Amino acid sequence: MNIIIFGPPGAGKGTQAKFLVKKLNSFQVSTGDMLRDEINKDTEIGKKIINNMNDGKFVDDEIVNKLLEKIIFDSNKKNKLIFDGYPRTINQAKNLEILLNKSNQKIDYIFFLNVNKDSIVKRIEKRKIVEKRIDDDANTILKRYDTYMEITKPVLDYYSKNKNFHEVDGSMEISDISLKIEEIVSEWDIDIESTSYIKG
Repeated sequence: MNIIIFGPPGAGKGTQAKFLVKKLNSFQVSTGDMLRDEINKDTEIGKKIINNMNDGKFVDDEIVNKLLEKIIFDSNKKNKLIFDGYPRTINQAKNLEILLNKSNQKIDYIFFLNVNKDSIVKRIEKRKIVEKRIDDDANTILKRYDTYMEITKPVLDYYSKNKNFHEVDGSMEISDISLKIEEIVSEWDIDIESTSYIKG
């Protein structure tokens, strides 16, 4: 089972992705983690990434797509992918479909965590203190949110037509969001504990 979780920066995508990884014995595909890894390694790609982040821009699709291709074609992770924060653009969404088709996979669920701007700023300010994230500060947060609304909104429209698309109130408590997602996924008659998948 492959699942997409997307929403504004700070919506809690990573938290819910980790929840699903544990429940479904899957693998988290976090473009954010992959990009930060390049930054920490101080690679040329990492330098380009941090410049984009500082400007509140998204990283070039070409960079992200190359990093993802290796994961999608990993046979050990086939049909066990939880996409955290990807795709962010229509180009990325179409590229993901192409890669999944080539590897005989598909997206089974799409979750959109809908959170308002004020809640996002409060959450990320708190996360900055707890996780010491270098990409978290007030100005960067606002730039990233505005960029998200401009660039990623078309992706929301694109996926909202999919029968497996589900919008979840991301302003709820973390445990309540997890419960809501679990309820929706369980509609497939999934034995969460044994991770035995049987489509009803």
